[in-house]
Amino acid sequence: MSSRSRLNILGDDDQDDPILSVVNLIDVFLVVIAVLLIVIVENPLNPFSSADEVVVIKNPGTPEMEMIVKDGEELTHYRNSGEIGEGQGMRAGVTYRMEDGTMIYVPEEPGTASN
Repeated sequence: MSSRSRLNILGDDDQDDPILSVVNLIDVFLVVIAVLLIVIVENPLNPFSSADEVVVIKNPGTPEMEMIVKDGEELTHYRNSGEIGEGQGMRAGVTYRMEDGTMIYVPEEPGTASN
């Protein structure tokens, strides 16, 4: 009988202990916190990043394309306006596409550029 009572002592007390459920909840919260910290560290725009300049492009190739540039502590947000040739500048040369698919850029002399 003494061996039977030893087996009951080792197995039954753990099932009735309410602290074990609290310990399990704490373990779940620790895992959730660890996952959230990993997500924050992997985000390229996180405030703890050592990179000085980061560029993130959202929806590339679509009309809703956005570009976010992080330069040190400064964030700049650019949105596609839909207009072609927006901005100021001057013609710098001509590009030709060859029959084999390669492209050749021919720069113009500063005095010969026509606008």
